Amino acid sequence: MKGPSNKLQTIIILLLLAAATLAVYQQVRGHDFIAFDDDLYVTDNVNVQNGLTWRGIKWAFTTNQAYNWHPLVWISHMLDCQLYKLNPAGHHFTNVLFHIANTLLLFLVLNRMTGSRWRSGFVAALFALHPLHVESVAWVSERKDVLSTFFWLLTMWFYSRYVRRPGLANYLLIMFALALGLMAKQMLVTLPLVLLLLDYWPLERFPLGRQKRDARKERFGTASFSRCFLEKLPLLALSAAASVIVLVVQSEATLVKSIPLKYRIGNALVAYAKYIRKMFWPADLGILYPHPETNLPIWKVLTAGVLLLCISILVVRYFRSHRWLAVGWLWYLGTLVPVIGLVQVGLQAMADRYTYVPLIGLFIIIAWGAAELFTKQRYRSIVLAAGAVTVLLALAVVTWRQVSYWQNSITLYKHTVAVTANNDILHYNLGMLLLEEGNTDEAIEHWSKAVRIRPDQPTIHKNLAILLQQQGDIEGAIEHYHQALKLRPRDEAVHKTLRNLLAKLDTAEKLFNRGNVLAKQEDLDEAITCYTRSLQLRPGYAPAHNNLGNALFLQGKPEQALTHYSEAVRYDPNMVDAHYNMAFLLAKRGSTDDAIREYRKVLELDPNHTKAFGALQALIKNRANKR
Repeated sequence: MKGPSNKLQTIIILLLLAAATLAVYQQVRGHDFIAFDDDLYVTDNVNVQNGLTWRGIKWAFTTNQAYNWHPLVWISHMLDCQLYKLNPAGHHFTNVLFHIANTLLLFLVLNRMTGSRWRSGFVAALFALHPLHVESVAWVSERKDVLSTFFWLLTMWFYSRYVRRPGLANYLLIMFALALGLMAKQMLVTLPLVLLLLDYWPLERFPLGRQKRDARKERFGTASFSRCFLEKLPLLALSAAASVIVLVVQSEATLVKSIPLKYRIGNALVAYAKYIRKMFWPADLGILYPHPETNLPIWKVLTAGVLLLCISILVVRYFRSHRWLAVGWLWYLGTLVPVIGLVQVGLQAMADRYTYVPLIGLFIIIAWGAAELFTKQRYRSIVLAAGAVTVLLALAVVTWRQVSYWQNSITLYKHTVAVTANNDILHYNLGMLLLEEGNTDEAIEHWSKAVRIRPDQPTIHKNLAILLQQQGDIEGAIEHYHQALKLRPRDEAVHKTLRNLLAKLDTAEKLFNRGNVLAKQEDLDEAITCYTRSLQLRPGYAPAHNNLGNALFLQGKPEQALTHYSEAVRYDPNMVDAHYNMAFLLAKRGSTDDAIREYRKVLELDPNHTKAFGALQALIKNRANKR
């Protein structure tokens, strides 16, 4: 009876894991591609869009595009394009299927190695539903995460077969799976050392000191530490070769040499600690966390270092009696080494996707630690089950919400800039997307934030100046053109544009002043001509809009005048005269509520404006009488 019962429990756990993962992530089928590497990997990549061809496969094995060598990733994207063309639903769902497969494999591997079905199931459920893993699944470009992890876990599965039945055939399967994984992502370089950890626990192939071996592990056989290590040498050779390849490919990446080593070490310590915090409290998750470079506060580094040291001391204290504690902690520390930033590639301080494999170590500590903690609890099974369900439901809700932010580039970028600080890159990228959608004002807002965060970027200054110039904000455009020239003095195009702008500005002011003189002389036609020509040269010239409105009103054209008053306050929201003139015309037209709003705006800007105060009181009184 025991066999069928255990098998049924295993099947139930597998079904629950698959169903829960699918329920949380199925919404990605309605998501778009993201304007952050998805163009590089799919939407603008002709080699990928052509589908599976011999020419494309050759390209996949020889290209260093995206500063990586991962031919299997390119081939997987080619296969998606073969099946789904550029329909993002199919590309996204492939990631979800890999995530489900990884979840089930993780459970099967842990269950096979430990014999602890429900603890293994809890680890797999944490892996499936944790919000930190959303980036790896919901982002098409992170196919390399889910694909490489599939081969990581497959390698572990083959390894568990090998230690039960040592032989060349089973060992070659391990090497084959590892090689495939390394061709998907070089993060697998640490896997041979992880296998050595697994020899200590849960396989317990070698004891340390007088440790007793669990009788249930007899099926895995015993071996000395030296033999276990020698077994890993061919695998370490594969990892070393992959490491050399990735270092050569990434040698041209932007930030490899620009950040001093001491700051990279400091950021690495902080990142280790932050990943732990985000594991327990997965809030404020975004696609890009900007690197602080040399601005990282020393207290953060020291606090992170102390935390990691204290946990390590605790692990050393109990590693003999609680083997899973040492294995889980070393798994976490070791598997993060390739992506912790000691060799800095890219602009990020850390990334949620980097936790896809490393958190498994911490999940093991949580699952086995909770079981140990409640060993003497009277209702142990009920307490553990209730606690596990509560945690997993909470994670599922947060993950569902986090997945929803990946609907498209704008929703993702807006969320990220809201939860991160000093994110000039995404402010700029978000501005570009908003500009493409015709949302110019919001684009200017985000570009202005980007340039305040990082004022040493001439391109941002230049592009912001062009946009402000198009919007008629000539003074703002001139300011940013000047800043761009300070940073890039030999930019002849900016020099020429700036000279033309200054000339137009001078001419526009002269025409404006001449229009004022003609208006005083009651030569309204000529005054209107001067104001109009001034605005042609300087579209956002608020005083010219206001005075043109005055001239048109005097000519008996109140609606045209109102249009120019509106333009004046659009370009200069603090122009008291334009607000007052608008209020006067709105009141005259019978738009009482709008007039009251404008008079109140006048008084906000100038509390001593007696005419506005009197007119406002009269309007309010008349409105009350009518009611």
